[in-house]
Formats: sequence, structure tokens, C-alpha cells
Amino acid sequence: MKNDLLEKIQLIYPNFSIENVHLNEIGQNNDVFIINDSFVFRFPKYPNGIMQLRRETAILTYIQNIVSIPIPNPSYQSLESEEPGQAFTGYHLIEGAPLWKEDLLSIERGEVVKGLAEQLVSFLVELHAISGKKVGQDLKLKVRNPYEEMQHLYDKIQTKLFSYIRKDAQTEIVNAFETFLNGQALSNFDITLVHGDFGASNILWNPETSKISGIIDFGGSGLGDPAYDFAGILSSYGEDFFNTCIRLYPNGNEIAERVRFYQSTFALQEALHGVEHNDKEAFESGINDYR
Repeated sequence: MKNDLLEKIQLIYPNFSIENVHLNEIGQNNDVFIINDSFVFRFPKYPNGIMQLRRETAILTYIQNIVSIPIPNPSYQSLESEEPGQAFTGYHLIEGAPLWKEDLLSIERGEVVKGLAEQLVSFLVELHAISGKKVGQDLKLKVRNPYEEMQHLYDKIQTKLFSYIRKDAQTEIVNAFETFLNGQALSNFDITLVHGDFGASNILWNPETSKISGIIDFGGSGLGDPAYDFAGILSSYGEDFFNTCIRLYPNGNEIAERVRFYQSTFALQEALHGVEHNDKEAFESGINDYR
């Protein structure tokens, strides 16, 4: 399989010399290769991933000169095919390592932690300032209505996961979704461009300078609720860092309830991914606390 994917790159870009290849094991939805220690190539594993990659490529191109932190620039691409293993994009590797929670906790100086928070929040302010209406028209993006998305997620959790979940946890899930969907949290906010998976594995930093060096994986990007990106911060780094970030974000207290609800669904979303894509590891990881 690996050789087939590399041959596809050579077929489209015959002058691109491949000297060494490293398979990145983190990718859940894509086969990801680091080539020549300088380029990242991504091949979607599933048909819907190809549609996501097309959307992601359009968004990345659109925001290249809008955001101040480096992001992938998909200068290599083949997106015509609907068949997994045929479609791909490639971009110059962004230097840095994922900013894991343990990295953040190891930083002893509070001003360094605040500096990282300021960088992340500045990036989100830039991203969320992009008018949902304008970018939707320019890129023909469909608005992902948060109420409809959460209702759809709720239905799928009940249909596909409840048979694996203990009764008291089922009751907690029902109460949480019913309270959120029937409450006021979704009644008044602007739809913006969002990253969609703003967690530790997609936030790169330079440990030597203690600066954010890049944001990657815009596969979940689109038009949605800006609170969703802060749910990624809360899930990855915990309450203290989240609170630091939300205080820096304009009117951040107004989105906190939505942030906490979205974050509470992440494990169930991972379990659903496992069920729908026959990914046992993702299913076990997501369902573990609900059995």
C-alpha cells in the first residue's frame, strides 16, 4: 500500500524526488507520510475524507495571508479522484512538535504559558473574524448548524452506542443533550470559520523558544460555532489553561457553556468514529468511561 501511494505522487509529479519516507502513525483519517524530512503528504483513508481534503485545501489557500501563525500551504495536490489512495495533498513540513499537555505542565514560568495562550487566542481571533457569510459564498461552504449537528450526534449516539453504554451513563447523556438542545446556549452567536480540531496534536511549538510554530490539520474546518475550537483547548490542556485562553478572547465568558458541552461529547465522537470505520482502537478509547 505504501509503495502504491508513493507511486501516485511520482505519477503526478515526476520531477519530485523521493529520497526517504517516514510514515506518521498519528493520522486517524489519513495515511500521512513525511518525505525527505521536508514534506508532508496526506492520503485520505475514506471517501468522505476526500471531500474533506478538497474543502480543507480551499480553506487553507483562502486564509494563507490572513492568519499570523504558519499553516500548511498545499502546493502539491491531486484531488480529482473519488477513490481512497488516489487523492492527496502535499506541503512543506512546518517545524515543531505537538504541544502536549505534559509539555505545558512542565513549563515553570507563568509568563511563558500566558505567551502561548496569547498566540493561540490571537490565531483564533483572526480565524473567527472571517465572516461566515463571505467565506461561505467565496468557497461555497455549507454552514454546519450547531443545533442540527448536535441533534444528529445525539441520534447516532443513541442508535449506535447505547447498546455498549451502562444505564446510568445513558441517563447522564440524555440529560446533558436534552438540557443543551432545549436551552438558550445556541440562541445567539455568529457563525464563523472554525478550525474544527483545535487540539494538542494539531498545535505545534518550538520547545527552545517556547513559541507556537504552526497549526496543522484543517480537515475539520468549515463554518460553525467558534466555541468548538475552544473545546479542543479544554479537552487537550484542562481547566487552568482553558480559563487563561477564554479570558483573552473577546466576550469569552459568553461561549463557555457551549465549550464545555462540546468537550463533553468528544469521547463519544471517538467511539462513534470507531464504530463507523471499524476502528477498534478508537472505539475502545472513546467508550471506555461509559461501560
